[in-house]
Parts: sequence; structure tokens; C-alpha cells
Amino acid sequence: MLSRALFRLLWLYSCLPLRVHYFFSDIYYVVAYYMVRYRRQVVRTNLINSFPEKELSEIIQIEKKFYRHLCDLFVEMYRLWHMSEKEVRKRCVFTNPELLQKYFDQGRSVVGVLGHYGNWEWLTSYGVWMSDEIDFYTLYKTLHDPVTDKTMRDIRSRFKAKPIPRQDLLRKIVKNKREGRLFLTAFVGDQTPNWANLNFWMKFLNQDTPVLLGTEKIARKFNYPVISLRMRKVRRGYYEVDFVDLCADPQLLEPGELTRMHTQMLEKFIREVPELWLWSHKKWKHTRKEADIKDESILSDTDSCQASKD
Repeated sequence: MLSRALFRLLWLYSCLPLRVHYFFSDIYYVVAYYMVRYRRQVVRTNLINSFPEKELSEIIQIEKKFYRHLCDLFVEMYRLWHMSEKEVRKRCVFTNPELLQKYFDQGRSVVGVLGHYGNWEWLTSYGVWMSDEIDFYTLYKTLHDPVTDKTMRDIRSRFKAKPIPRQDLLRKIVKNKREGRLFLTAFVGDQTPNWANLNFWMKFLNQDTPVLLGTEKIARKFNYPVISLRMRKVRRGYYEVDFVDLCADPQLLEPGELTRMHTQMLEKFIREVPELWLWSHKKWKHTRKEADIKDESILSDTDSCQASKD
């Protein structure tokens, strides 16, 4: 729960220059990694399972770099609250916006897919690079605490991005189509499905992994082109983002192929610079065995219902 007093304190804290934030980030790193040991076991297990070919010493080096990056992410997120357009343009550069513009010029909206990689919060600044005539939707899960929810929406909408709950996206798409208004919508493709949605599995980072099909479902339904976002950390506080064309016509693909494509693309990015991914994320908390049990349970319930009707 985030009290209103803490909300105001964070608002004031976010006014500090980034160099001051990074001073605190260095302190947070020592506390999180060595003292509190925040999710150390989760991170270590994820890294070992993802890179079985690496020695433990190399795993530990990646682990430490990840925690440093994680602490930077925390302070960078709040700094976004007061960052000027001039500063954010300098610190988060989108190298090839013409790739998106190509589709907008064709009168087509675009689906973007990314992961918890680099600084995904700063990706919301792409709104400053876009025409006001094009909407930029970012999906989020509504938080239970209204103050915390408002804080995150305020931060993520600083630069013309429009955060919307996932369940409202289809309604927004229909509204935009009716009004003839183009949009870019950003899906986070490495979210972990809940128990009820263990429907699609693939190899990801050396492990059987359940993947959500939301990006593919929307793209195929409306035949929107899909692009992937690749973020590079140039140096502390500076990022570059490339748009990568994945598929111009998703309806031409077999079911599941687009999901494999964007998940494999994310894995490629992670393997190149592993410390930039969110290793504290509990991506592998479900197993195929759970999915099989769920399917058997559904079949059993269906057979029972049919028997009662007979």
C-alpha cells in the first residue's frame, strides 16, 4: 500500500537529478544484494537453468550486474516523473522510427512486443517521437491500491502514452477503427500466464515455458503488422531502441508461429546481454505437469457433464 504521504515524498524524490539518484542506486545495490538478498535464490536458479553451459563464477558476475541494473531501473522509473522532453529524447533514443511510419503511411496500426528487458518504463517516452494524430497504448494490470495505481499511471503517461487495462484493449481498438484513428499498442511478451492460461508452451532460455498468446490473437484478428522492440544500454542512464520487423501480415502465419517468433527474438536479446532482463521475475513457476493436470481436469468435468445429460 502506498500512502498519500509516501506518494508526495516519492514525487519530491523524483525531482532530484539522475546523478543523485544513481548515488542512491549504488546504496540500494549493496542493501538488496548483500544484506536483504532480495530474491537471490530466484535469480540464481533462473540463471543456472537458463545458462547450463556457464560456470558458476560467470553466473555470479551476471547476477551482480543484474542487481546493479535493477537498482538503476528503480531510480530511473521515478526520475521519469519529472524528466523534460529534451532530456528524455537524449537519454532514450529511438533509432529507426521510419519503420513504424512506413505502416502508418499505409493507414495501418501497429502491434509492438517487448519484454522486461532494458528499461521498459522509459519505452513509454516514444510518445514524444509520434504524431499527435496517432495513439500510443501501453497495457497494464490495474493495481489494488488506488494510490499506487495512480502513481504508475502518472509516470507512464508523462510523454503521451496512454496506459489502459488489458481488458479494455479490444474496446479501444474497435473505437479507433470506427473513428479511423491509427495507434501503436505495446504488449509485454514475457508475462507469466496464470494457471487457467497454460495453453501454449515452447522452449525459452533452455526451459519449457508457458507463453501468453495475447499479442498473436490481436495481431491475427485484425491483421496488424507486428514489430519487436530491442533496447540497448549504451551507458548508465542512456538507452537506444531499435524497431525490428517481425511480420507484416500475421494472418498468413500458422497459429502459434508469431508467438514463437517474438519469444525467440527476446531470447536472442537476452543471450547477447543477459543482465538487462528481469531475472527476479518468476517466469517458471508453472510446469507442463500442471498444464496436463488442468487439461485432464477439464476433460473429466466435460465427461461428467455429458454423462449427467445422458
